[in-house]
Amino acid sequence: MSQLFSVKNKIIIISGGTGVLGKAMAKHLAKEGAQMIILGRNPQKVDELVQEIKDEGGFAFPAVADVTKEEEIIAVKEELEKSFEQIDGLINAAGGNMPGATVMPDQMVSDLSSEAVKTIMDLNYMGTFLPTKVFLPLLTKHKKASIINISSMAASRPMTRVMGYASAKAAIDNMTKWFSVEFARKYGEGIRVNAVAPGFFLTAQNERLLTNTDGSLTERGNLIVDHTPMGRFGTPEELFGAVQWLCSDASKFVTGTIIEVDGGFSAFSGV
Repeated sequence: MSQLFSVKNKIIIISGGTGVLGKAMAKHLAKEGAQMIILGRNPQKVDELVQEIKDEGGFAFPAVADVTKEEEIIAVKEELEKSFEQIDGLINAAGGNMPGATVMPDQMVSDLSSEAVKTIMDLNYMGTFLPTKVFLPLLTKHKKASIINISSMAASRPMTRVMGYASAKAAIDNMTKWFSVEFARKYGEGIRVNAVAPGFFLTAQNERLLTNTDGSLTERGNLIVDHTPMGRFGTPEELFGAVQWLCSDASKFVTGTIIEVDGGFSAFSGV
C-alpha cells in the first residue's frame, strides 16, 4: 500500500483541539496513526478528548494553554521538549467569533464593541501567530514540518455582519503566505505553511447567525446555501482529506496556498 498520504507516527500539535472542527480533525488524524498533542485552554475538555482518542486506540498527549498568552505557550513548549524529540506538524485551529464583534441587521458599526473586536483579532490572529512563533524551534529541528492555519470564506470575500472575524481571517491568509516564504528561505523546503479555508459549517460560533431556535435556516443561512453550488453546509469530516494531504508527504511541494473546502461557494458568481 502506498504511504504517500500517510501520517503514521507523525507528531502533530493541534490548537483549538476541543472545538467542533479541531476535535474532528484530531480524532481523524489519530485514527490514521498520528500522535496528537491536544492544545486547549480548558483542562477538562482537553483531558476528555485525550481519553476519547486513547479509548479508540490512538495516541494523544494533553497540553493546556490560552493561545493568546505567550507565556502559557512557552510553558507547553518546555514540557513538550521533555517528551518529544521533534514535532512534525502544527494545526492552528483555535479561533472563532463572538456577538460583540458582529453587526446584526438592526445594528450599526457604532454598536460594535471595540473590546470584542480586539478579542477576536487576538484569538484568530495572535492565536495563530504565537503558537507558530513559540513552537517553531521544535518544528524546524529536523528541517521537515507542516504548519496548517485555518482561514475562512470571509477572508477573501468579506461578508456582512462578521467584520472582526473577516478582518482577522484575511490577516491569516496574509500571514500564511508570508511565513511560507520566510520559512522556506530560512529553514529549507521541508518547512511548509498552508491554510485550509472551510466553507460554511454549523458551529457554536455561527449557529445564531445561520439557524433559528426551531432549527430552520435564517435568511442568511438560506442565502449561503443558495450560493453554495452543492446546496448544503459542510460537515467536519469533509475537511479530513485536505488536512491529511497537507500533513503528509503527498503535498511536499505545496506551500503558501489557501485550500478552499467550500462546496463551490468561492467559485459561484450568483448567476
